[in-house]
Amino acid sequence: MTHIIAINNHKGGVAKTTTCLSLGACLAELGRSVLLIDLDPQAHLTMSLGLKPDGLHRTIGDALLGSTSLIGVSRESPVLGLDVAPANRELALIDKLLYPQRNFESRLKSQLASLPAQLYDYILLDCAPALGTLTLNALTAAQRLLIPVQAEYYAAQSLRQIIRLVQLVRRKTNPGLTYQIVVTMYDQRNRVSRLLLEQLQASLNGRLLQTIIGIDTRLKECPAFGQPITTYAPQTRAARQYRALAQEIMSCNYP
Repeated sequence: MTHIIAINNHKGGVAKTTTCLSLGACLAELGRSVLLIDLDPQAHLTMSLGLKPDGLHRTIGDALLGSTSLIGVSRESPVLGLDVAPANRELALIDKLLYPQRNFESRLKSQLASLPAQLYDYILLDCAPALGTLTLNALTAAQRLLIPVQAEYYAAQSLRQIIRLVQLVRRKTNPGLTYQIVVTMYDQRNRVSRLLLEQLQASLNGRLLQTIIGIDTRLKECPAFGQPITTYAPQTRAARQYRALAQEIMSCNYP
């Protein structure tokens, strides 16, 4: 069975792309075949793997428009077992072109259904931090939404917004969509962060993953070198934490 996980939060700066890349690399390190799909016009995931968006001839946008297949746009990354369907700035235009079209929210789901069976164990969808046709495509196609959240003041508000979106998607296009939450960029030295983490743990029982991703400067350095944390700094605390997250994700019961 292929597990399809969208990664999103409407609040930016919560390590969404970092989590997508790091989790994907850790799953690949554990012997799983993984496809990362960049659905953000900023193309940060694409750049984080050393690709230059402006030089790409084919992107995920071409697959969404139906001019080629998902296999036609995906490519191998430097990490064994980790492929990527890249993006560039043209994805912002495609986001608008899709909206008037019939069943626009199911374009990605159709492309994923056309992949050969068992080609990938995991497909991770890196979403833009906004609601649009691309995000709706991701949530319609996914079995599960992983929500990265910081233990900080605005976390509760952003969580309420995206949980409402999950409920809407369940009613309209994907009744089986579920979600889980992972705390990222956690600073245990900060008293407010510790208190908010306790509140999240108390109020999100069953939805909050046990793994906590702390602040690590190496995670910020990785994109500049086009590598995930598992190859750039494999012995760091952040690498260990994302490996633990991968193990926890693999142990989850999927629908």
